[in-house]
Amino acid sequence: MAISTTKSQEKQKLLLDPGRRRSMRVLLSVPIHVYGKNKDNQDFTEETRTLVVNAHGALISLGAHVAPGQQITVENKSTALSLDCRVVHLGNSAAGKVQTGIEFVKQCAMFWQIDFPPDDWVVPED
Repeated sequence: MAISTTKSQEKQKLLLDPGRRRSMRVLLSVPIHVYGKNKDNQDFTEETRTLVVNAHGALISLGAHVAPGQQITVENKSTALSLDCRVVHLGNSAAGKVQTGIEFVKQCAMFWQIDFPPDDWVVPED
């Protein structure tokens, strides 16, 4: 006999599984402006795009040499909104740019302006 689970039970399982991501990834190319200091502590500014976004940050292609844990600022060029972000991952390199994982310092699920975000992007208001 199969037991059906409710949507709230499924969400609870997601929250309890430490191997799961905090929010679903969405393949989305958003034009962004990134600025801050590189790992040599020199100012940089760069126009680039996102590769993948989620409610907590993004994977971007970045030519500036940054280090994990470093803080940078990302501006969504479509909305002119800016957020401080932390570099959390450095991935593959291609054409002089590195796939760089970033997370928002302060949570902002609506930063990417997705009209129909995944259910797990909804952030309870305090």
